Amino acid sequence: MSVTFAQGFSAAGVEAGISAVEGKKDLALVVNNGPLDMAAGVFTSNRFCAAPVQWTRKIVADGHVKAVILNSGGANACTGQPGYEQSKATAQKVAALVGAKDSDIAVCSTGLIGELLPLDHVLSGADKAFAALADTAQAGADASHAIMTTDTKPKTVELEGSNGFHIGGMVKGSGMIAPQLATMLCVITTDAVVSAGQLQAALNAGVEMSFNRIDVDGCMSTNDTVLLLASGASGIEPDPDEFNDLVAQATASLARQIIGDGEGASHDIRVKVIGATTEDAALACGRAVAASNLLKCAISGNDPNWGRIVSSLGTVPPEVAPYDSNKVTVDVNGVRICENGGAGRDRSEVDMTPREVHIDIDLHAGNAEATVWTDDLTHEYVHINADYES
Repeated sequence: MSVTFAQGFSAAGVEAGISAVEGKKDLALVVNNGPLDMAAGVFTSNRFCAAPVQWTRKIVADGHVKAVILNSGGANACTGQPGYEQSKATAQKVAALVGAKDSDIAVCSTGLIGELLPLDHVLSGADKAFAALADTAQAGADASHAIMTTDTKPKTVELEGSNGFHIGGMVKGSGMIAPQLATMLCVITTDAVVSAGQLQAALNAGVEMSFNRIDVDGCMSTNDTVLLLASGASGIEPDPDEFNDLVAQATASLARQIIGDGEGASHDIRVKVIGATTEDAALACGRAVAASNLLKCAISGNDPNWGRIVSSLGTVPPEVAPYDSNKVTVDVNGVRICENGGAGRDRSEVDMTPREVHIDIDLHAGNAEATVWTDDLTHEYVHINADYES
């Protein structure tokens, strides 16, 4: 059911003629029917952030969002003031439809950078989406399809709290993905009775441990937006710890689904670093390994090349992650192929047939750990991005 799993939300996904892909659903609308309209957001840190990010970051600042309109087929990034005016005009259109202020309407876009949107298609698509709004599973599914670009499948999550509140969500993301979010649009909804402050704290923590710990190709997007909306329609005030945990579960599930649908990927790679002096040290090491295109290409060829793992590990400055390279061990899918900084068991012993590849690194320097997910780079990744039209 995606975003409609939580009570108090209706959604739609329609074909508006924005995408270059013939017949594709390319515009989604999610409306919070209340009684609350609490909201929180996390956005890209890219300095070339897109017009809809600039608009929505301001909108979410007061903790209230009535509706979100999202389009694929065009990023509306690097379009200057005209692009910002397009986002504003889109918000004004939706506000008029749902009976709200434009300052309560979030706008999200994804697609090709550097071009303005066909605004007439966006606005007419908003009319079409408003007419199709429903709180059904199909409506939620349509919305999750409409935000896809190079995604091969929709990515959704549904969770229920112990006392009956619900969390639902959808995300798009497949390429241009690196730590500090990804090329992603994400809307998570809940019918719990929670404040905007609670939402923001839960979202910050969830994003940090999920979307900020995945890496497909080391590229940061201009359009990343993650929104968490609360309707309060269940009338249930959740236990704060349980609510935070379920939001974290939701973001983790959605992030993992992004990795599972990486552009052209044939392996999902979990890089776990243990034995670090601090979590930050472990994370720095995990990210260095996950960012290695040489390693990703090796994994694509079913080669567990431990030399590419330790060479990447060695790029982390000692002041960031102190460890003795002569004590480091590396296991790939349970086989210790690097022992004390040198050769271990023969890498031919590693079974590379599973979709998931587990790389376990022990620094033997402390008790902290961190995990980063990435995937391999294949010929298909090149083809997808060479022909990308959004």
